[in-house]
Amino acid sequence: MAKMKHQELLKGLIRLHILHHASQEEFYGQWMIHELARHGYTLSPGTLYPMLHALERSGYLKSKRKRLGRTFRRLYRATALGREANRVAKIQVRELIGELHGSRRSAGA
Repeated sequence: MAKMKHQELLKGLIRLHILHHASQEEFYGQWMIHELARHGYTLSPGTLYPMLHALERSGYLKSKRKRLGRTFRRLYRATALGREANRVAKIQVRELIGELHGSRRSAGA
């Protein structure tokens, strides 16, 4: 993520992306790194995992360990709070997109 410009601003979008996928299905961290890369976000495990752990501590995600052969993988899923936050975020993002596309005039325009 250090390679990305405007990284502090984009962290919020990354969290929303995580909540979106976590609301749909379980995922593991490496899959999320690849998914975010498809959308232009370059994250290392050292950036993503603290973000996932913070979302879990905040109650938005829950995780479980799943055995795969001789290794374990941690799977993440949205909690009820995470799904609610995802629904609210979608409304807010749609409103923002409307303003960005000029379909609504803001008070400061």
